[in-house]
Amino acid sequence: QVQLVESGGGLVQAGESLRLSCAASRSIFITYTMGWYRQAPGKQRELVAAMANDGTTNYADIVKGRFTISRDDAKNTVYLQMNSLKPDDTAVYYCAAKSRVSFNTYWGQGTQVTVSS
Repeated sequence: QVQLVESGGGLVQAGESLRLSCAASRSIFITYTMGWYRQAPGKQRELVAAMANDGTTNYADIVKGRFTISRDDAKNTVYLQMNSLKPDDTAVYYCAAKSRVSFNTYWGQGTQVTVSS
């Protein structure tokens, strides 16, 4: 079992930045793929950014060049740096950890990001 706790959401104006954090309950990065997802009202949850156990990253086209996923192994924490935020980035952002062994996926509780125009 893995517990994930997100933090760092809030209300910002367009063009500003936020950094989200996702703290895992134990060391998991060696065997888990970490991801940030978001869900806006009335829309499906979508992948924003992911990082494999070897550090390889991938991003949704709509955030490439603006968002950066990173991790701190010593702190068991994954980050999502979001720059040049747009109103369309408004959503609840979720951290996810998918096991490369069992393929189970664990989710955090989500953190709200609101970008005003």
